[in-house]
Amino acid sequence: MPPVIAVVGPTGSGKSDLAVSLALELNGEVINADSMQFYRGMDIGTAKITDAERRGVPHHLLDILDVTEEASVSDFQQQARALIGDIHARGKRAILAGGSGLYVRAALDVLEFPGTDPDIRRRLEAELDTAGPAPLRQRLEAVDPVSAGRLGDARRIIRALEVFELTGRPFSSFMPAREYFQPAVQIGLEVDRELLRERLALRVHAMVDRGLLEEVRRLDAAGLRNGRTAPRALGYAQFLRVLDGTSSLEQAADETIIATRQFARRQLTWFRADPRVNWLDWQDPALVAKAAALCRTAPVPPLA
Repeated sequence: MPPVIAVVGPTGSGKSDLAVSLALELNGEVINADSMQFYRGMDIGTAKITDAERRGVPHHLLDILDVTEEASVSDFQQQARALIGDIHARGKRAILAGGSGLYVRAALDVLEFPGTDPDIRRRLEAELDTAGPAPLRQRLEAVDPVSAGRLGDARRIIRALEVFELTGRPFSSFMPAREYFQPAVQIGLEVDRELLRERLALRVHAMVDRGLLEEVRRLDAAGLRNGRTAPRALGYAQFLRVLDGTSSLEQAADETIIATRQFARRQLTWFRADPRVNWLDWQDPALVAKAAALCRTAPVPPLA
């Protein structure tokens, strides 16, 4: 079985384009691993690859959810692995593309997902609404200090507490060891951080010019605010406030630029922590050739 290929790196670094180029070079198909590109209609704000940019390469797991539906990493794991098996069975290469670090690891690594309990989730969410995140974080620190130190937002704190109540195990104990589920090669895009900062600002302004506000308006009418995960996407929360009259277009763009740069830094930190990633210069004229050579020849770590 050929190794699964994963193209990783920060948002705006050119992962989608490299994945397409590798697919053309290696007879492959692309599997999207960016959780916000699962959503139908969230095109401009997620920089979703266009039909023209796909250059005839089949793409999977784009436009599979309505904005009111919740993205689930465990569902993605099942779908991605089924697609990988199907693509390989047809004699082609499976290429993951995306910046959602946990989703990439869910597809590549040995990773167990604990169950869910809607009643526990609702109770914890009610506590959040009543008392705010501080008491929940304190409770998590008592039972799972590793997760408490790593998780930044209330939704993930609630998930960690839910898992502890369900299983009696800290959420951090479910994080995968760096052990591939099946052979894999990861290609990381090494960026010039200052150039990336500039590129991300230009990209947000281009999104505004292309009609991001109107896209958010259409999605708002389709129930965007009722979703659990879609309204958290970069840009969408900021531009919903423009529709509410509590923010200006310029302010929303500036806030989106800041949030996108912060997200890019977190992505770099995540992928830098994985010693299995093969880093290549994002601006190297020979990038595609070097990446393809790695995919053909890189040693494959043993499976778990």
